[in-house]
Amino acid sequence: MSIPHHGSTLDAALRRVFQRFNHFMLLLWRLGLGPSLSAWPEVGGRILVVTHTGRKSGLRRRTPLNYAEVGGDIYLVAGFGAIADWYKNVRHNPHVEIWMPDGWWEGVAEEADDRADRLALLREVLRGSGIVAPLFGVSPDLPDARLAELTAAYRLVRIRRGAPRTGVDGPGDLTWTWSYIIAAALVVGWIAGRARRNDRA
Repeated sequence: MSIPHHGSTLDAALRRVFQRFNHFMLLLWRLGLGPSLSAWPEVGGRILVVTHTGRKSGLRRRTPLNYAEVGGDIYLVAGFGAIADWYKNVRHNPHVEIWMPDGWWEGVAEEADDRADRLALLREVLRGSGIVAPLFGVSPDLPDARLAELTAAYRLVRIRRGAPRTGVDGPGDLTWTWSYIIAAALVVGWIAGRARRNDRA
């Protein structure tokens, strides 16, 4: 998510909060609820999931992020700057996958900070964060000079979409668990109802 760059102590605390929140967001995507997260972009923002490769572990990592789509390309912002793990990973290995509300795609990530329209693209990603960026004082409607100052440490990344993906390891890979969740809820409801009837007997 796009938030302002702070001092190192506050950065570390905020990163921990967002990491925990990202685990929850990723679970929703895996349960098949990901597209609904972008249903009200003015509030909740536009959210995708980037699958990237750990630069040290070589393992696949997934990170939910706000985004903007401009000219067919996807733009992301590393709000914590160059220290963001996902950003360091895509710099090391730019081949990624993205889960979006309209599908699952291969992609190639590249830095876009040297673009002449960097500030305009940043504004679009900030708008794609819904209420998150304004809550942290980084409104997309700020004057150019002030926005450039607040986002100087941000890193802008462009993803060029490639071939669409299909298979079992993409968004909604845990939708099969809903049948168990519903069955468990029904059993709990039945047990609770029986206990109430026994209490009244």
